[in-house]
Amino acid sequence: VELFTGKKTKIPEKDRYGECRDVTTFEKLNRIGEGTYGIVYRARDKVSKEIVALKKVRTENEKEGISISSIREITLLLNLKHKNIVELKEVVVGQRLDSIFLVMEYCEQDLANLLDNMTTPFSEAQVKCITLQLLRGLAFLHESFIIHRDLKVSNLLMTDGGVLKIADFGLARLYSIPQTSMTPRVVTLWYRAPELLFGATKYTKSIDTWAAGCILAELLAHKPIFPGKSEIEMIELLIQMLGSPSEEIWPGFSELPAIKTIYLKKQPYNNLKHRFPWVSEAGLRLLNLMLLYNPSKRISAQDCIEMSYFKENPHPCGPDMMPTFPHHRNKRKSNTEHKTVPSKRRE
Repeated sequence: VELFTGKKTKIPEKDRYGECRDVTTFEKLNRIGEGTYGIVYRARDKVSKEIVALKKVRTENEKEGISISSIREITLLLNLKHKNIVELKEVVVGQRLDSIFLVMEYCEQDLANLLDNMTTPFSEAQVKCITLQLLRGLAFLHESFIIHRDLKVSNLLMTDGGVLKIADFGLARLYSIPQTSMTPRVVTLWYRAPELLFGATKYTKSIDTWAAGCILAELLAHKPIFPGKSEIEMIELLIQMLGSPSEEIWPGFSELPAIKTIYLKKQPYNNLKHRFPWVSEAGLRLLNLMLLYNPSKRISAQDCIEMSYFKENPHPCGPDMMPTFPHHRNKRKSNTEHKTVPSKRRE
């Protein structure tokens, strides 16, 4: 924007963002999705011919340029290197000062699309393979003092080699000790931990473990286990499945903001065993530890990896033994088809 006139203007290529390449060095092939803070395209590097994911950083309604959430995602991803976390290769720029694109490694599938389009559900060995990769990526994030805050199946990407990648860090935050206040309105509703549903503003990495537990349960059940349409309905579904929370099992529960405004039904039973009668005792133990009401007692991602569930039959298959699927994300779409249509089975 011109300093004196306020009009938008093009920036000479030589003056743009130092060493960043121009977005025109990439050929957009098709739109493949929309993350928390930007639209994602499949694209080809015109120089190397590599296929990448090109994410346009959203700047609408940001009077002062790029949003803090976008800067946060860029900063976090540039410093994260792990097999199970999507790689940010570089940042490229358009002709306007606020036109920023992230060049990410390309993954052929996302887990939500796979679940929606599979004719045969994942086997338990495949479920264990997916879950272990999720937990390894999550443990690395937590060791790096990062909370993802938006884990869900649509933010888990899969390569044709069966490798899972955690993606979309638009809501991610560095966390500190002592805890600082953060918004409770994070994490897609179906995967939102009870402390968030009850309005807690101080929370930890355990909200990610809860979301991972919901994902494991969804893979085992072949559908989301807490498909609530509102926070009230979500709380009701949790109580039906896990029993009623109380001060006895969750110290500090009675002080949470939402407790004063809602009525909690008394339900003393944990029904996970009835919901998953085919799952082993070790599997049920893991689910119960991941879906504990008390966040301070909830199991960590690293401890999940060591659980006996992953060491008993059926053993996790290797990523290279995962099935391959048609590339739903690769299909070219007309402009009228680019709008994201929510799946019938998820938010």
